[in-house]
Amino acid sequence: MIPNLRDYNETVNYLYNLRSLGIKLGLSNTKKVMGLLGEPQNLFRSVHIAGTNGKGSTASAIASILTESGFRVGLYTSPHLLSFTERIKINNHQITEDKVLSLTSHIQDITASTDLQLTFFEFATAIAFHYFASEKVDWAVVETGMGGRFDATNVILPDVSVITSISLDHSEFLGSSISDIAFEKAGIIKLATPVVTSAQTPEGMKQISDIAEIRNSELHIYDRDFKGTLLSMDDKHIAFDYIGDKEFRNLSLPLSGRHQLCNASMAVRTCEVLRREGVPISDTSLRNGLLNIALEGRLERVSENPVIILDGAHNPGAAVSLAGSIKELFTNKRVIMVIGVMSDKDIEGTLKPLMQIAETVVLTKPKGERAASPQKLYDTALKIQKRNEDCRASSIVKTDSVADALTHAKKEWREENIILVTGSFYTTGEAKEILSHTGVLSDLRE
Repeated sequence: MIPNLRDYNETVNYLYNLRSLGIKLGLSNTKKVMGLLGEPQNLFRSVHIAGTNGKGSTASAIASILTESGFRVGLYTSPHLLSFTERIKINNHQITEDKVLSLTSHIQDITASTDLQLTFFEFATAIAFHYFASEKVDWAVVETGMGGRFDATNVILPDVSVITSISLDHSEFLGSSISDIAFEKAGIIKLATPVVTSAQTPEGMKQISDIAEIRNSELHIYDRDFKGTLLSMDDKHIAFDYIGDKEFRNLSLPLSGRHQLCNASMAVRTCEVLRREGVPISDTSLRNGLLNIALEGRLERVSENPVIILDGAHNPGAAVSLAGSIKELFTNKRVIMVIGVMSDKDIEGTLKPLMQIAETVVLTKPKGERAASPQKLYDTALKIQKRNEDCRASSIVKTDSVADALTHAKKEWREENIILVTGSFYTTGEAKEILSHTGVLSDLRE
C-alpha cells in the first residue's frame, strides 16, 4: 500500500524507508520511470561526473561557472549534510520541501499500477530529472551515486563526461581493484562524447583510455592536456594558475586543500571543452564561477572558538588527502579528531593516515544502521597504534554518540588545538546539526 503523503517530513521518511530495498545496480528501473515521466532527462543538456573522490567539488564548480554564464543550471549531488533538499538545486537554490512532496506524490501515482519498486537513489534521481525538466533548466550537472555503468543517473546523454580521482571504495559492488572500479566509472563515457579525467593510477587510466578509444571519445587528461599550478593556500581558499586551451592567471577558489587544484582544473577544462562546442562561457564567468562556489563539508571551518573543521572524508584516498591538507594548513596545531565511519567502508585504511596527524582520537557512532560501532573502531585504532610507527595518536577514546564525542573534544581543546570531525558525511552532518542547533537529524545521507 502506497502511503498518502501529507507533508515534507512524511515524504522524506517514505523516501528513506526505500533504503530497505538496498542498492540495486542496473538501469531498467530508471529507464522505466523516465519513460513514464516523458523522458525528462532528454530535455536539458548535461555534464555527467563519476569518480571516487572530488565529484562534489568538481560538479559544484562546473555548475557555478555555467550559472555565471547566464544559464539556468540544475545540480544533482549526494550525499547531503542536513536536508534532502541539498541534493537538488537550480542556480544554487535548493528544491523546496513542497516541491519534493508534490514530485514524490506524482511519481508514486504514475508507478502505482506498475511493478516498479524504486530504490532510494532511483527515486531521488527521478525527482531530480523531472524537476529539472519541469523547471526548464538549460543544463544539469549530474553526479553519480556510485560507480557509473549501472548507476541510476546513467540514462543521460551528456555533452561531456568527467571522471575524478579513483580509489578503492564500494568494493562489494564495484570490484576489489582499481582496474575494476575504473571500468565501472568509465561506464559513463558515451559514444563520441569528450571525457575529462584527473590523473589516475596506470591501471585506472588504462581502463578509461581503452573505453574512450572504443567509444571514439576524445580524452582530456590532467597534467597531460591541461594542468593547474598552486600559487597559495590557506584554510579557506586556494589560488592557482591554469594552462589548457589558454592560460588563466591567479584563479581563486573558496575551498581549501591541495587536492582541490585538480578538481578546479577539471572544472575549467570541462568548460573549455564546452566552449569548443560553441557554448558561450566568458573568461570572466569562468573566473567568477570558481570564486562563487558554495560547498559544505569539505575542510569547512564551522567554529573559531574552539576551531572546528568538518570534512566528509570516508575512504582511504580521501583520508590521505585530508591528512596532507591538515598537516599543511595547521602546521603548529595539535589535532583532536572526532571520527565515525560506516561499517561497510575500509575502516583501517581510513583511520591509518588520519591517526598520523591526530594526537587525540575520539571514536564515535553517528545515527543510522550502517555506522560501525565505537568498539569496532576502537579495536582497529588500537591495532594501528601498536603496529604503526608513524601513528601520532597518544589518546584513543570511544563515545556512544556524536554529541558525546563533541563534548569530549571540546573539553580537550586548548588554544593550540583544532578539532577535526570526519569519517563520513553522516558524522559531519550530525555534528553540524548539533553545532548549529538546527532541526531534527535526517536518518539517511548517503
